[in-house]
Amino acid sequence: MQTNYEITADTVRVVDPEGEQLGILALNEAISRAKVRGLDLVMMSAKAKPPVCKIMDYGKFKYQESKKSNLAKKKQHQVQIKEVKVRASTDTHDLEIKAKRVVKFLEEGNKVKLSVRFRGREVAYASQGREMLLKMASEVEHLGKIERMPQMEGRQMMLIVAPKK
Repeated sequence: MQTNYEITADTVRVVDPEGEQLGILALNEAISRAKVRGLDLVMMSAKAKPPVCKIMDYGKFKYQESKKSNLAKKKQHQVQIKEVKVRASTDTHDLEIKAKRVVKFLEEGNKVKLSVRFRGREVAYASQGREMLLKMASEVEHLGKIERMPQMEGRQMMLIVAPKK
């Protein structure tokens, strides 16, 4: 936003701090009226003919704008990817406990990366790992949908589940 002497227009439509229109004034006169009050002349709409300027405390205005943006950022929820790791030989009861953790993550609104790690010769049983991942995903399908089907990446198979909106 342009303020005071940064404004290049010859004439401007001026609005005082209370919102009352002062009319169309020469730029120097508008700036002097703002200085008399100890405030700044701030261009609000440059595309209007003539440009619209408001007399205000520019420092206070910028401070309030930053407060609003910080408050908006604070209320945002950033989606994180949480990871739940299992092994190819993980027992069914342990899988149920891991599934409860996946449910908790999905309820919080986070994505979940389910991964099965294969050691040594376990890679030969990759199909069992795929079935294990799909079974866990089917247990939580009421809360989330599969975003990425199981894929092998090195000695690890991964599946990503995203929360339903």
